[in-house]
Amino acid sequence: MSPAVLPALDPDFFEPAQSARAWPFEEARKIVKRLEKSGKREALFETGYGPSGLPHIGTFGEVARTTMVRTAFRLLTRDEIPTRLLCFSDDLDGMRKIRIPSPPRRRWSRICKSR
Repeated sequence: MSPAVLPALDPDFFEPAQSARAWPFEEARKIVKRLEKSGKREALFETGYGPSGLPHIGTFGEVARTTMVRTAFRLLTRDEIPTRLLCFSDDLDGMRKIRIPSPPRRRWSRICKSR
């Protein structure tokens, strides 16, 4: 698997990031400290979702939150520490005995047209 190329960060944001208090920056600072203690030279960010049922905003939010913390980490470290993102999809829902199938495609088209 080849790594995805990350978009370049604007260096003008490196300095303001150091004093940013938004939660992604607070979480990223914890990761920076943990890496400093461990001596590791790469940060692995993990996220995932379980597509049990229909997609919803929570599915998007899980991946978006991890991406926000990763971007904050890159800004805090001036993008000098490599990062990787591991995203997984788990279609097994241990809390649900029977997976409820989504409606047939033609029914969805009727539902969408009626709104």
